[in-house]
Amino acid sequence: MNNYRVNINYAKALFMLATDRGQADRVADDMRLVEQVVGGSRELGVVFANPTVPYDKKTAIVEELFGEAVSTETMAFLRFVVKKNRSVNLRGISGAYMDLYRESKGIVLGELVTHQETDDSAKAYVRRLIEEYTGKQVELHTATDPHMLGGFKMEFDHNMYDARLRTKIRKLRKEFAKNEYESKL
Repeated sequence: MNNYRVNINYAKALFMLATDRGQADRVADDMRLVEQVVGGSRELGVVFANPTVPYDKKTAIVEELFGEAVSTETMAFLRFVVKKNRSVNLRGISGAYMDLYRESKGIVLGELVTHQETDDSAKAYVRRLIEEYTGKQVELHTATDPHMLGGFKMEFDHNMYDARLRTKIRKLRKEFAKNEYESKL
């Protein structure tokens, strides 16, 4: 169960606390780690979503996973989230925190999807294009889609540029279906 309101409220509280203590950057690094670990493990999500797993076991799991790797403020926050039976929301909370952090720092999250791995010069070019368009710094994530025939898809700041070969073929098919050159006698 991923509740946006719960995620954003907990993330705002953590962001305000971290900002007041001058730890926003450190907590952002910690939240990246939490998002990767919790998001990358289906089993962990099942354990956190299971109401029959006791609070102390969930706390022990969180302490084992993140105890040495995160700051004391983040660890106290993670214990609090588990205590309030919101451990199922850890991924959403960490994602919402990262959104707040990026917004405060003037950073735009961009994603580039291609058929093959993208080289560094192409990434730099895309990053520069997005920076010129938005006027903000860009945190660019790349992904590969083996089902993509060719081209690329780029998303950033609620914008999408679709230059996939499949999309272009679909547009051509629609144009030919209109057949505007056929005589209408």
